[in-house]
Amino acid sequence: MTRLIYYTATTLDGFIADPDDSLDWLMRQDQDEKGPLNYEDFIKDIGAIVMGATTYEWVRRHEPDQWFYSMPAWVMTHRDLAAPAIEGVKADVRFASGDVQEVYDLMVAAADGKDLWVVGGGDLVGQFADAGLLDEVITYIAPVTLGAGRPILPRRYDLELIEATQNKAFIAARYRFVGPLKEDGAAAG
Repeated sequence: MTRLIYYTATTLDGFIADPDDSLDWLMRQDQDEKGPLNYEDFIKDIGAIVMGATTYEWVRRHEPDQWFYSMPAWVMTHRDLAAPAIEGVKADVRFASGDVQEVYDLMVAAADGKDLWVVGGGDLVGQFADAGLLDEVITYIAPVTLGAGRPILPRRYDLELIEATQNKAFIAARYRFVGPLKEDGAAAG
């Protein structure tokens, strides 16, 4: 059964990028690339990906001569963006806007039984979660605080911890997405 997974890294205070969309805090962290919940094992089971325009532009700006994804990729945007044109690389990039349910259905069909990955973008993953489409969150939690930036999830959700372990500098954790945060009415008022 195809699952939609949000696989990301976050700071201890819950940010995936600083206010300038920098990931310098992440790139300096020590990790075992073959360790628990590692990217290489994760990506083997991914059949399609989706990202927002900001993530797409960040990837293109930082790796202009490469495209790391062999599977179909959707970019949710209202901007006029171009697919990567890299010699010798066939990048299957599709641009979409509007309802995430439609994109999800296209991704499931393209994934051929494999899982789906939301690549970066807390607001985008929030749209999939709001539609009841998110299944899991896998995150590497770094020993860094930023105080501000792009939040891992800019909405209030309940998650259930499934797995947690250390991978060098990180806490690697996997959660089942439960749904909107169930709040005690007295405490919320």
